[in-house]
Amino acid sequence: MYVEQLELFQFRNISRLKLDCPDELHLFVGPNAQGKTNILESLYVLSIGKSHRTRKDKELIRWEQSVARLQARVVREDRSQRLEVRLHPRGKKVVRNGLEQRRLSEYIGSLTAVLFAPEDLSIVKGSPQVRRRFLDMEIGQVHPAYIHYLTRYNKLLTQRNSLLKELAKDRRPESGLLEVLDEQLIEYCTHLWKRRYQFIGRLSHWARDIHHSITQGRETLCLEYLPSAEVDPDMDEEMYADVLRQELGQLRDREIHRGSTLIGPHRDDLRLSVNGTDLHTFGSQGQQRTAALSTKLAEIELIRQETGTYPILLLDDVLSELDDSRKTHLLEAIRGKVQTFVTATGLEGIDEETLDRARIFRVRQGNISELR
Repeated sequence: MYVEQLELFQFRNISRLKLDCPDELHLFVGPNAQGKTNILESLYVLSIGKSHRTRKDKELIRWEQSVARLQARVVREDRSQRLEVRLHPRGKKVVRNGLEQRRLSEYIGSLTAVLFAPEDLSIVKGSPQVRRRFLDMEIGQVHPAYIHYLTRYNKLLTQRNSLLKELAKDRRPESGLLEVLDEQLIEYCTHLWKRRYQFIGRLSHWARDIHHSITQGRETLCLEYLPSAEVDPDMDEEMYADVLRQELGQLRDREIHRGSTLIGPHRDDLRLSVNGTDLHTFGSQGQQRTAALSTKLAEIELIRQETGTYPILLLDDVLSELDDSRKTHLLEAIRGKVQTFVTATGLEGIDEETLDRARIFRVRQGNISELR
């Protein structure tokens, strides 16, 4: 899979851009706050319909403009398709080959992408919410139906939490509606838990091997899913339902008192450890960086395994964050496999072999010009 052409209109600080980009490696250089990251962000939005930098679509529209448009021509297995995301203050539309997709889950998967930015260290050292978001966005690329279930689950949580608050305020007996919502919650939890367990199991396999190679066999990386309920990957759907139904019953009074759902995928976490040591709490910065790099490289291989084609890779100012050993491993791991888009403040520290095979662009105040 590769992007053959990218077109942007009134996106962030870019008024217009039409970029032919069928090459393997594209490097965008320039000072900070000029728009380099905006180019990578546009490709990520075209991939999953959402930004990795903001939850508010209106922030993607150029200042004092009413609409923005992102388009890409994508080639996959010698077949070309045109993708488009149209943004306006009240929302967005996603379009594939001229046809608007009713649901985002029907669009996702048309272009798969792996993004690696300095803030991705937060996967290791950030909050559980950051790791849940990482899981949701990456699983959604390979299993679009997951997004559909996740959307319904989040709407159900809002409805259920509202009912719990009403029950707490009125101090009245629980209604039959709560039992109905519980059964829907059980259905959605079961689906999301199964997908997360499957994803983490496969991602951990790839990440362990990659990390073992980077550290020359000195370290073993483990990714472990930490659910908020007493469930495990070996259970079937009926067992999931039984466990969750029992725990919901035990938590009923506490949930009503707090007006919040206290169990489910929205309260789960992901633990990364090396040689049995939790990286979030005890890992050095070097170990955290290596684990983040291994996880991102594992994503590439997992997506290829699941979809049959490599995703595009977006490297946002990370080469300067990696030492020579990690940088070399990254570039060797993707060479000849993955179409890559890289941002950097300058060309210093990038080896000549990499520069020789790259198309290089200068970015200044949202304007992009090719250097070579």
